Amino acid sequence: MVVSGPARISAPVGSFYRMSVEVFRHGFRRPFQLREFLQQAWMIVSVSVVPTLLVAIPFCVIVVFQLNQLLTELGAADLAGAGAGLAVVREIGPMVSVLVVAGAGATAICADLGARKIRDEIAAMSVMGLNPVQRLVVPRVLASTVVALALNGLVTFVGLAGSFLFSVLVQNASAGLFLANLTLLTGIDDLLVSELKAAVFGLLSGLVACHLGLNAKGGPKGVGDAVNQTVVFSFILLFAANSLITAVFLQARG
Repeated sequence: MVVSGPARISAPVGSFYRMSVEVFRHGFRRPFQLREFLQQAWMIVSVSVVPTLLVAIPFCVIVVFQLNQLLTELGAADLAGAGAGLAVVREIGPMVSVLVVAGAGATAICADLGARKIRDEIAAMSVMGLNPVQRLVVPRVLASTVVALALNGLVTFVGLAGSFLFSVLVQNASAGLFLANLTLLTGIDDLLVSELKAAVFGLLSGLVACHLGLNAKGGPKGVGDAVNQTVVFSFILLFAANSLITAVFLQARG
């Protein structure tokens, strides 16, 4: 039977939503795979921390440099701290941290599950009465979410520190005014929304990686294709979720 175009598109989407619902359902059931969670969290941290810092520092510096240039032209150079806080806390922190998690951690998760799938380990687990979602997917999704939260805090701290040093030492901004205005446009609610973004982004990237890994087929080439798709689909979902969360937050804030 020939499958139509809409059916080919809707089938994977429906499968993704079914797996997501199953993840949330089994996420509150015992036994929780604590060892698997810790192993996966450490794996994601080990492949994400250094790239996150290497991306966050120049990215924050470039954005703050352009922002400071604009503020200087407008005669508002004293607001450099406010601009840095707004940029780093609201957008740069969650986006940089989770883009690295999606590009490094999620691809590793997808490759691991895809290799298990083509070696029939997933089918063997089902035959033994073990639920692959509860045993493998839930710990990985939770690890991706928790690590994204932690990395967001790290990127925010490093980004603000790098922006301060660059603004003061290179662009001759006032250190006192930079620190005094740092919370002028941002507050605890912005930080909480930033952490919410990071958690949602980490959750989505973990779900996408696990879904594509469990549905990999066609041998090693199929696993490679699933890894590539993980990066693309994760980035698409992350930018869509970022736009939605930002719009809702700004609308609620008035």
